[in-house]
Amino acid sequence: MLHVLTHNILPVFSMLALGFLLGRVRTASLEEARAVNRIAFLVLQPPLIFMLLTGMDLAGVRWDAVGLYALCEVVAFLATFALARAVFRCGVAEAFLLGMAVTFVNSLLYLWPIATLIYGEAGAIPISAIVALDASVSFVFFIVGMEVIAGKSLRAATLRRIGANPVILTIVASLVLNVLRLPIPEPVLTAARFAGAGAAPMTLFAMGVVLSHHAIRPNATIAGVSAMKLILFPALVWAVFAAFSPENPWRDLFLLNAAGPSGAMAFSLALLYGVRPGNIAPVIVWTSTLSLISLAWLA
Repeated sequence: MLHVLTHNILPVFSMLALGFLLGRVRTASLEEARAVNRIAFLVLQPPLIFMLLTGMDLAGVRWDAVGLYALCEVVAFLATFALARAVFRCGVAEAFLLGMAVTFVNSLLYLWPIATLIYGEAGAIPISAIVALDASVSFVFFIVGMEVIAGKSLRAATLRRIGANPVILTIVASLVLNVLRLPIPEPVLTAARFAGAGAAPMTLFAMGVVLSHHAIRPNATIAGVSAMKLILFPALVWAVFAAFSPENPWRDLFLLNAAGPSGAMAFSLALLYGVRPGNIAPVIVWTSTLSLISLAWLA
């Protein structure tokens, strides 16, 4: 456990921590972090996703496991939304995004690098499947949901924004190439590996800087939602797989992913739609920190 923590998890976490530290001492500014994050999202994440999905053996994907994990996401989201509304008295939009913070794990940029370090690229395929699920289905659901909550109809501009999202476009193109078994030139794959290698460290660093500009003192809402993320969601995944597919070979990595920290997308959507991020940002910080031990134990 200690070896996994020091050799596989902390090196990935260090970029988030470094960004947070340099943001606190104002060595890295918020404007710089946003520029880095934008470049990482537009330029570096698509090659990483392209490399993962074009190399995935779709015939070997355990769709039963993906379906069970998706079911757990739905249940955990609804439970968190209800808790935030009924107990913590959050507004609809904030409760919606807190539910997203529980189920939309930082899979691509945090769990996948860790799983790759521990199990190798072939062993991390279950995480790649979750990346495809969350980026293509869950992400669209949350975008559409926020549009509805904001009182907007699904305007053409919204649909264009979804359709032009580089991550979604890359997922679609990669899966089409994979299904059709079209050969991809080796130089293209080499370029994707080279560019994609910078996606995780740059994004984690930028996220650390941005989060450093928000107060992280816990309150009842932050503690409750963080507990839902770090305890309830992994426990739910464990229970569902134990009940319906106890021998599933993807169970352990899906449990590892469920125990991971909240992704930054809920925070990004809060800023985009004018939702108060005072509870969302600390949830990301605390789950990123507190998940270190649980991830090392589960791995």
